[in-house]
Amino acid sequence: MKNDREKELEEEILDHKRRYYSGQAIISDDKFDLLEEELRKINPENFVLLTVGSVASASAKIPHETKMLSLEKTYLLEDLEKWMGKNDLLSIFKIDGVSCSLIYKDGQLITGKTRGDGSVGEEITEKCRWITDIPKVIEKSVGQLEVRGEIFCTEENFIKLAEMMEMRGLPRPMSLRNIVAGLISRKDYIDLSSFLSFNGFDLIANLPMRSEYHKLELLKKMGFKLPDYEIHKNFKSVEQFIKKAATFIEEGEYQIDGVVFVVDSIEMQNSLGVTAHHPRYKMAFKFKGESKEATILGIDWSVSRNGFLTPVARVTKTELSGATVENVTLHNWGMVKQFNLKKDDKILIIRSGEVIPKFLEVISSAKGETSYPRVCPSCGSETCEKDIRLVCKNHECSGKNKAIILNYIQKIGIEDLSEKRLEEMIKKKIVKEIPDLYKIKTSDLLQLDKTKEKMANKLFANIQATKEIDLITFLSAIGISGGAFNKCQKVVQAGYDTINKILDLSLEDLMSIESFAEKSSKDFLFSLQGKNEIIKELLYLGMKFIPPRQDSQILQGKSFCITGSLSEKREVVEDKIRQNGGKVLSSVTKGLHFLICNELGLSSSKLEKATKLGVEIINEENLKQYLLNGIGQDSKKDKR
Repeated sequence: MKNDREKELEEEILDHKRRYYSGQAIISDDKFDLLEEELRKINPENFVLLTVGSVASASAKIPHETKMLSLEKTYLLEDLEKWMGKNDLLSIFKIDGVSCSLIYKDGQLITGKTRGDGSVGEEITEKCRWITDIPKVIEKSVGQLEVRGEIFCTEENFIKLAEMMEMRGLPRPMSLRNIVAGLISRKDYIDLSSFLSFNGFDLIANLPMRSEYHKLELLKKMGFKLPDYEIHKNFKSVEQFIKKAATFIEEGEYQIDGVVFVVDSIEMQNSLGVTAHHPRYKMAFKFKGESKEATILGIDWSVSRNGFLTPVARVTKTELSGATVENVTLHNWGMVKQFNLKKDDKILIIRSGEVIPKFLEVISSAKGETSYPRVCPSCGSETCEKDIRLVCKNHECSGKNKAIILNYIQKIGIEDLSEKRLEEMIKKKIVKEIPDLYKIKTSDLLQLDKTKEKMANKLFANIQATKEIDLITFLSAIGISGGAFNKCQKVVQAGYDTINKILDLSLEDLMSIESFAEKSSKDFLFSLQGKNEIIKELLYLGMKFIPPRQDSQILQGKSFCITGSLSEKREVVEDKIRQNGGKVLSSVTKGLHFLICNELGLSSSKLEKATKLGVEIINEENLKQYLLNGIGQDSKKDKR
């Protein structure tokens, strides 16, 4: 017999599910999770806890051949570590959007549908055809397969979408969290779906797939964009990826609410099986967050290292997730303009994990219109609007330079050199740009407030100690556009493992590396070229780079690309190549030395292109021989 509270919770949870999946959520995710947790304590078998998603509209129901299950979740690292056990895991960002299933038959997209209640979803095929990230045709697909992923909206597209909706006389959307569900549930204005994005995360097909990593690699080859993902063999690696996700929550261009971890082995997945509610081989790690209302007391602007002005709202003191919050990031000028944010607005703010609190949506708007600083708060130069951002026109802006140097100090790891000390050094003209750090004498440091001889000597030693650093850390520290640590790591691991090789990078070189599309490659190269003089001066001042670990140089100067299945995990084979001096490329180019392929009859665009270009095709056994004996001068093509 159900008690009154269980019935109340059933009704409340189902109502919130309906609201969320129609784009009209009225409570935060963490408050919803608390309701489910309360019901679980009363009755862990309650049908509401087994209900996935929401009920599809009666006019457009379409069943799922394989049920779209929910995920077991945790907020605790200890739970995640215990669940991991001795399994290798794959992690992938958990995008906060609307889950979608795409059905392809003989390579053609024939159906798109929402998750719905997990068994039955809503048919959204025409809307999917408007989403440019969704391939309408996939290469050489035989029979039928299903791709699952998440439909979401980037911050930049949200602002453009809001402007378009206003032009059409529609209400301006006031929440990035709910706009996707709102658009997907609309019966009209289907073309607005072109402002949405899609990332794949699962593949259901009658194809030989030995691991989750292999599955994602297949999706990538089919032309699908994917969220960030990695393989983990130990829990320390898991913790590092969670930190990366926390940084993305703060700085990323779209919303994620955690990380999904999957047991990598398909064989182990089949052994673990599923429950009526969730697969036992998947676990979602979510950042424990709390959201509350706060009032804006004012908006402050500061200059980032790329010259953008970033807005931070001073708000009424608010207790969130065990901390007192007084400042909240407002993301960018586009967000401030879109929501008409200003003094006395009541807003909803959230703090997830340990990241900086951020703005979610407007609760009530004060009278008046927002405005932006016409002059830079750091140097007094003119500002201008550039897409969704405000930019300081002064290339020598003191605020921009300070942000560049501070980023370098933090990434390179100069201990005891705080932001306050750096500000004083800039004011006293001791430091103007990064190389000036290595020109400092202890007598310069003694000029700083409250800095005695002992501290001056310590600071000097700490600065000098960073003259010898690994190349990946150095590249991520000098502020290259699109040069986050993981991107720089991919470049170095692709064989560009000396500073001279980095400086000689071409666009073709960079585009051959995984995760570098044409636009991101151009941005990276343009920014790198702008750092040339700084890099050369740092080298002159004695900067040295610790070489990456290599077992031998037996593959030195040779490049490899892989297609098809391997007897070992792909990343294991790639590491062997790199650790023996070789370079791993993600695509076939004219300069490629070897394509590794175990199946000559494989239907592969890489194999086809390599054959046309005359690239030497080898198999895994050939590679093992090369690792033992080196590459002979008389090596023939297609050794078998």
